[in-house]
Amino acid sequence: MIGVKKQDIVYDLAKNHFLGDFPASLPIEKAYLHIGIYMGWVIDNELYSEFFEDEASTEIYRFSRREIGCIILAEIWNGALSHELFNDETNLFTFYYYAGGLFKKDYIDVLVKSHKTIYHVEDDWENFDKISQRMNERFEEWRKLTKT
Repeated sequence: MIGVKKQDIVYDLAKNHFLGDFPASLPIEKAYLHIGIYMGWVIDNELYSEFFEDEASTEIYRFSRREIGCIILAEIWNGALSHELFNDETNLFTFYYYAGGLFKKDYIDVLVKSHKTIYHVEDDWENFDKISQRMNERFEEWRKLTKT
């Protein structure tokens, strides 16, 4: 990441999905789901930054109570998954896991299975729990790798 300013790091944007090869038969909100799942996992594990906590305390609370889903969570942030949402450790993990393509692989392996595309996955707590379990495993594996 030499030459890249921290404030310039954006891991994903929903807009890049619904302006790309997004299925015309689906509402554009479905392009936000995978981003919202990642954000929700960060919330559940309290891996967010002070900035995010200050700016989104209501959304963090409502998500923790399961009052809003992953799509709404991502829509609130305009579908942007960026460095300012995460603490330093989470940014390092996100660079490795999300930007490195492992999250997408896990998302497909765990959730897509019988669906046509990643965008056909439903925004429900069962799917969130399934992928969160895999993400927890990946995070612990990564922590072990980086602590040695």
